[in-house]
Amino acid sequence: MNSNCKTIYKNLSTPENSGKKIGLFRTLCSIFGGLLVSYLFMTLLTFLIPAPLGESLVIPIYLYTLLWAVLSFWIALSYTKLIALKRVFIPSLICAIGILLFILGS
Repeated sequence: MNSNCKTIYKNLSTPENSGKKIGLFRTLCSIFGGLLVSYLFMTLLTFLIPAPLGESLVIPIYLYTLLWAVLSFWIALSYTKLIALKRVFIPSLICAIGILLFILGS
């Protein structure tokens, strides 16, 4: 079990052979990870804006497409697969914790 975890960690932390290929793993992480983080950030932003729900949805919807593109590009430029996973999960956890704090606090 321990050696299996070490091989998975080593596989994820080694950079790709060619810098010209992004790879399927980083591509999927960038598309779906950027989508997940931007949706969570858009939801958190609706809680943070002190306006009625109808008015507070306008700004996150405008920012959503730009945020998805920027986050996907940032994740795709990862040096290793492990960094790509960290760039997906760390912002997702931060946004999810923020959303939970707003839901449980109200």
